[in-house]
Amino acid sequence: MIRRLILCAVLSLSLAAPARAVDSGALFETELQRLSEILGALHYLRGLCGSKDGPKWRNEMRALLDAEAQAPERRTKLMASFNRGYNGFQQTYRSCTEAADLAIRRYLDEGAKISREITARYTN
Repeated sequence: MIRRLILCAVLSLSLAAPARAVDSGALFETELQRLSEILGALHYLRGLCGSKDGPKWRNEMRALLDAEAQAPERRTKLMASFNRGYNGFQQTYRSCTEAADLAIRRYLDEGAKISREITARYTN
């Protein structure tokens, strides 16, 4: 009986509390920074594992910067994310391993998912 009363009180308080609005601008920035980091990781790992796509991931980053980073501080943040992704794997992997190949597959999936979500959420 007491458990029910406590549960009802908690539920009523949670329903009475104002809902927090999600700051879509902050979410968008977070997603862009994560996508930039993934592009940096892919740029390093794909080259390490002998892919033939050359500068594809750096070019994708350049396109992202051109489209979304006109402000210098935003550009700097996104470039720092790209470099963090690149440098993180550069310090860890010196040769292509099964773990590096797995990371590539996961980052390709995650990057595609983020791209789809950004496109669906923020375009007309």
